[in-house]
Amino acid sequence: MILRQLTITNFKNIAEARLDFSPKINCFLGNNGMGKSNLLDALYYLSLCRSFTGVTDAALVRRGCEFAALNGRYLRRDLDEEVAAGIVPGKRKTLRRNGKPYQRMAEHLGVFPVVLLSPADMELGAGEPAERRRFIDQVTAQADSRYYDALVRYNGALEQRNHMLRDGREEAGLYDALEAQLEMAAEYICRRRAENVAALQEIFTSFYNAVAGNDEEAVITYAPADYSAEGGLAAHLAAMRRRDLALRHTASGPHRDDIVFTIDGLPVRRTASQGQAKTFTTALRFAQYELLHKQLGIKPLLLLDDIFDKLDASRVENIIKLVGSTGSFGQIFITDTNRRHLDETVATLGNADDYSLWGVERGAFSPIAL
Repeated sequence: MILRQLTITNFKNIAEARLDFSPKINCFLGNNGMGKSNLLDALYYLSLCRSFTGVTDAALVRRGCEFAALNGRYLRRDLDEEVAAGIVPGKRKTLRRNGKPYQRMAEHLGVFPVVLLSPADMELGAGEPAERRRFIDQVTAQADSRYYDALVRYNGALEQRNHMLRDGREEAGLYDALEAQLEMAAEYICRRRAENVAALQEIFTSFYNAVAGNDEEAVITYAPADYSAEGGLAAHLAAMRRRDLALRHTASGPHRDDIVFTIDGLPVRRTASQGQAKTFTTALRFAQYELLHKQLGIKPLLLLDDIFDKLDASRVENIIKLVGSTGSFGQIFITDTNRRHLDETVATLGNADDYSLWGVERGAFSPIAL
């Protein structure tokens, strides 16, 4: 899959932009706060219908403007496709594929897949379990609509149960119905999480070794929440209602799962250096890319936002070799404040048609000769 052209109107600090992209590597050079990451966020939004920063849609509209619009022209499975998104604060966002609006945004998930590696990924290793659950959910949902639907059902039933717990309600019949819904959704969620963590681990090891260049043993492990009462999750939740009423929330279930990251048997979040943690998350995103490629049959867009920060020279060199290998990835979008890193990356290609470089300043993009 290739994104041939992107048009942006009033998105974050970008007033107007129209960019024609290289099918291989596209580089964006500029100081922090100029709009490099906002460009990547526009690409991310066209694929996943939300910002990777987690802000509301209204916050994506350029200050003082009434709307934002994005339009992407793709080559997907040898067919020309167009995706258009519109945001008007206070109204439902619009998303159209080839001029036809989606009835459900979920139908778009995984159609134009994307993988993003950004500085915020450091929270995957150092942050709370919710960050790692969000990671595995995103990995799985892009290639499995049934998984997404199970998450929606689970979270809806969980919200209702928690609302009852906060209100101190004790209607057994309502709890029974919600707990049955939770169990049905949880069975599929947990199975697919376990399968994809195992699949990621198989791919992840080679990427980690390629970047780290040493004998560290890096491992990803699925750690499901313990609710081993006889009869499954519903029986466990029924047995724990008194406890949950006292806590005023549901303390057991897949929403308490974790994905454990270790290097040489030690947890990344407690013992890894910044360089090790950055290497871990870099390899993890590369593994996510390869897994999505296998599951979907098309290569996602790869967005690399300031990926060389906190890495020593040897690991930077190894990532440049990986990224510059045209057989490993499809179309790549990469940002940096250091032109040397970008020059070294594109130097691995050797063909001027394989890359493009833009300077970015205050939301404006200017082509730069290499």
